[in-house]
Amino acid sequence: MIQVRDSAPRRDVTAQPNNDRTAAIAASLAQATYDSLNAETVESVKLLVADGIAVAVAGTREPAPAIVAEHVRALEAKQEATVWGYGFKTTAQHAAYCNAVAMHVLDFEPMSSPPTHAVSPTVPAALAMAEALGASGREVVAACAKGFELQGRVLLASSHTRGSLPFHTPGVVGVMGSTAAAAHLLGLEAPQIAHALGIAASRCGGLPANTGSMVKCTHCGNAAAAGVEAALLARRGFTANPNIFEAGDGYVETFFPRHFDYDALLEFGRPYRCVNPGMAIKFYPSKYPTHFAIAAALGVRGKVGDVSRIREVRILTPEIVDADRAQPRSGLEGRFSFQYTAAAALLDGRVGIDSFSDARRFRPDMEALLAKTTVRRVPSRSRDTRNMHVDIEVIMDDGVVHRGTCSAPPGTWGQPVDPGQHREKLRDCLGVRLDKANQERVLEALARLEELSPGDLAGLLARLA
Repeated sequence: MIQVRDSAPRRDVTAQPNNDRTAAIAASLAQATYDSLNAETVESVKLLVADGIAVAVAGTREPAPAIVAEHVRALEAKQEATVWGYGFKTTAQHAAYCNAVAMHVLDFEPMSSPPTHAVSPTVPAALAMAEALGASGREVVAACAKGFELQGRVLLASSHTRGSLPFHTPGVVGVMGSTAAAAHLLGLEAPQIAHALGIAASRCGGLPANTGSMVKCTHCGNAAAAGVEAALLARRGFTANPNIFEAGDGYVETFFPRHFDYDALLEFGRPYRCVNPGMAIKFYPSKYPTHFAIAAALGVRGKVGDVSRIREVRILTPEIVDADRAQPRSGLEGRFSFQYTAAAALLDGRVGIDSFSDARRFRPDMEALLAKTTVRRVPSRSRDTRNMHVDIEVIMDDGVVHRGTCSAPPGTWGQPVDPGQHREKLRDCLGVRLDKANQERVLEALARLEELSPGDLAGLLARLA
């Protein structure tokens, strides 16, 4: 057990008068405690943790997490933290990696604003560290609140928009979130946190070209593991540039060279961004922009009737190139395709985990409808999922056209999440591995996460194994 205790001109950030931004954010992280969180923040964090865990349990049935788990099991590392779904323990760092891979593989976890997958790098890191340290549920809540907040503040400060980074966003900000979470559980002081953030900054990456492959889910896995490693190294006295945010060739200058508002970053927790603007809860296990196509397709499906009579499907989207995939090479790649997700919605009247199996991808009805489905990208449309829209036109063999549009999928930012609908999602995900009795025990424990003793938390994680 671990013992507690696009090429823009470069700016000379080191020449700015306040050369202590990293120290300031480290101080904010050090000062934030569970007792400093208000009730609304606690409830928001608990909902996001529950969603992430349920999605991860469902993800453990996918090939990519299974391969990762077997790879890690073969390392025969020190047994500190549970790898969910696979019945073994490993180091906290490796457990965070495996569980984050499982949490992201379905692309079903919550979406931050500005968009990133903030939950997958943070929750596995926090829970792995908590299990290794023997921490309580309230410390997990506080750790996750900090991890979510740091990611949200960085993206707000950078005015992040889709496509503005040459890397997959969780690979750049997720490492900072997992570091913040692990640092909290280790009780690091502000100077140690500054060094941990410096270590983490050199772990950033993740190439968008791997979207649609198994590698994408490892972007969150790497971020979770790197944050745990950064905090553990800093605790042992390992050092980095303690001014990594503001340093020349540092974090901000490298990843956000065009704009960075330090005032927005340092408004840490006022309020927590998981509360305002909140996170979007996904009700379809696919890339978030495809939710607009799915919802639009489901909206017209009742008018279509016999889907075999569809002559053509036209989808009008923003200029989101990586979701324009006319012939996905697998069910997994179908998660990132406007065409495939809309076709699944029209054919089946629902889009769920089983919609993205290879068996579903290559059935004759799907092959036939994909051949009739086209995407037209409209450059003038916003690519920002907070204010974008997608239209669909379904042309029947008699010339009748059914039209639908979506500008706000279920669970989107600013819309209340239906508790019953969300609980149904959680049960469906947990049901991939757990019987009904254990589903209810897990949900009950997560509902009172802040009350769980270290033993209770260990029991919850053992159940997930």
